[in-house]
Amino acid sequence: MADTTTRAGGVRAQAREQMRTAILETARAHLADHGAVGLSLRAVARDVGMVSSAVYRYFPSRDALLTALIIDAYDSLGSAVERAEARVPREDLAGRWRAVAVATRGWARADPHQYALVYGSPVPGYAAPQDTVGPATRVARLLADLLVDIAASDGTRPGDPDREGSTAAVDAAVQPVARYTGGQVPTDLLVRGVMAWTYLFGAVSFELFGQRHQVIAEDHADDFFAEESRRLCVLLGIADD
Repeated sequence: MADTTTRAGGVRAQAREQMRTAILETARAHLADHGAVGLSLRAVARDVGMVSSAVYRYFPSRDALLTALIIDAYDSLGSAVERAEARVPREDLAGRWRAVAVATRGWARADPHQYALVYGSPVPGYAAPQDTVGPATRVARLLADLLVDIAASDGTRPGDPDREGSTAAVDAAVQPVARYTGGQVPTDLLVRGVMAWTYLFGAVSFELFGQRHQVIAEDHADDFFAEESRRLCVLLGIADD
């Protein structure tokens, strides 16, 4: 009897997970058509083939569905970037940075609607809960680990040889990020790391949302991004000779 009950519970859990996956996949399709602002639980339920009241057993509100989509998007990006970076030898600091940059751009171009969900305009009235923070910081934590390795390397060069350090105010500005590096990264390198991270996502967003249209030739967009990545290596002090 106990085995039968256990099997029945397992079947129910599997069926529930399959339905949850179907709801999320349908919701992603709705994101592509209507954007996050136009996301409707009732419309998603209709396209899944269930009554609208039933969908609330899986997601009690539109915000709960948005949260699940956001977490999945961040985790998908994080996994793609982590896999790419892990394939590069640890001592190849510039190669690791380029892997992060290329994988970030590649993921965004492959799934622009998920990228827009997490890096586009905020959804009016939606406040992301605390459980989105971990997934949201996966790429940032990977870059923080890279900064630690850059700081430990004897072969790095200063990104700005004309300036020996930052002002006290700028030093204070990046202290929140210092907790990700355990105090192992000099403040000036932290500043440059934050700038590189900001530039990376800014460049991807500009490309994805059309701000570079008729600015960068489409057939040379890959070449231009490679040059951007190389110059950010210079900023980080890890440019190839």
